[in-house]
Amino acid sequence: MCGRYVITNPVSKTEKLVKSAIQVEDIDNYNAHPYQKLPIMKKYKNGKTLENLKWGLIPSWAKEKDFKALINARLETIDEKISFKKLIKNFRCIAVADGFYEWNRDKENKIPYYFMREDKRPIFFAAIYEIDKFCLITEEASDNIKEIHHRQPVILNENDINQYLNLELSGSNFLKDCKKPNLIYHKISKEVNKPTNNTASLIQPINY
Repeated sequence: MCGRYVITNPVSKTEKLVKSAIQVEDIDNYNAHPYQKLPIMKKYKNGKTLENLKWGLIPSWAKEKDFKALINARLETIDEKISFKKLIKNFRCIAVADGFYEWNRDKENKIPYYFMREDKRPIFFAAIYEIDKFCLITEEASDNIKEIHHRQPVILNENDINQYLNLELSGSNFLKDCKKPNLIYHKISKEVNKPTNNTASLIQPINY
């Protein structure tokens, strides 16, 4: 599962990757969370754009007031689930990030960690969307992540973005087969637990 992440300077990060940024500001968000509008890369016939979509899908067949928004979709079953199988085929997008948060339960406590690429490059989460909402795709955690959490978001390398967004290819098969970047992580302050806390201090290493 992935329920929080960090994105700074999204316009600058993607200026060489998209044709235009539509109503997206170059601001820093150190506690991006579900139900926020967040910068997403989408592909059109005339090029890619950076747009703000709301994190959390409400499937078109669901009654919105009675349905809890879906923030993650499991890669292993994405082609089978009624909520996702049409979207992975026809409506793919990329969420841009610096890193993401995950929690590990240690006895009675839940300890937060910050994850980023080992090479410190931007992170590109594989995602799907429907109208103005999106959902991150997750997979089984890599060996060095499993000790913290059993799931992690599917992260693409920059040179794989166009292939994932190519609807002539199987999105799920491509995500299962493509090479994923190495991640590193460290413990951070429990201040991240409160979504309204949103400063650079949240990603600083801390010892308990």
